[in-house]
Amino acid sequence: MSDTQPWICRIARTEPHRWYWIVRLMVGAVFLSEGIQKFLYADAYGVGRFVKIGIPMPEVMGPFVGAVEIASGILILVGLMTRLAALQTFIIMTVAILSTKIPILLGSGFWGFQLRELPRYGFFAMAHEMRTDWAMWLGSLFLMSVGAGRWSLDRWLCGPVGGSGRGGSRPEA
Repeated sequence: MSDTQPWICRIARTEPHRWYWIVRLMVGAVFLSEGIQKFLYADAYGVGRFVKIGIPMPEVMGPFVGAVEIASGILILVGLMTRLAALQTFIIMTVAILSTKIPILLGSGFWGFQLRELPRYGFFAMAHEMRTDWAMWLGSLFLMSVGAGRWSLDRWLCGPVGGSGRGGSRPEA
């Protein structure tokens, strides 16, 4: 990569594979939808849920997380600053797993996070409850690793790894 490239392109560089948009669609759509629902149904998915889980400052964190999910979902969907947006969704999913799934595994509260009532607890109960969280966590990790792919604004603006911006490509010197 040329030292004359803007610092943002060092982060936005992406592998040239064309099928990464499928992972972007999966991760971006889920986070966009979940972020919107934190505002539409705040008692069930936003502030109210954060109170039940034991998240500190739920009246601040609920809307904040919802806004980050909306922004990150949109950025991932269009493939703009995908690695940074995926880092944010990765952090959100890590907190979600620690705050809601680890208590299910243990069958008790964990680090001040509350255990919700379920028919059973333990490994398989946790595995069942965290299947979407796990998919979003791994999808975010994938996007952080490889970038947005061929059909993305990241590639259009900064080019593929070893290429130049505006969709052009040239071997890296």
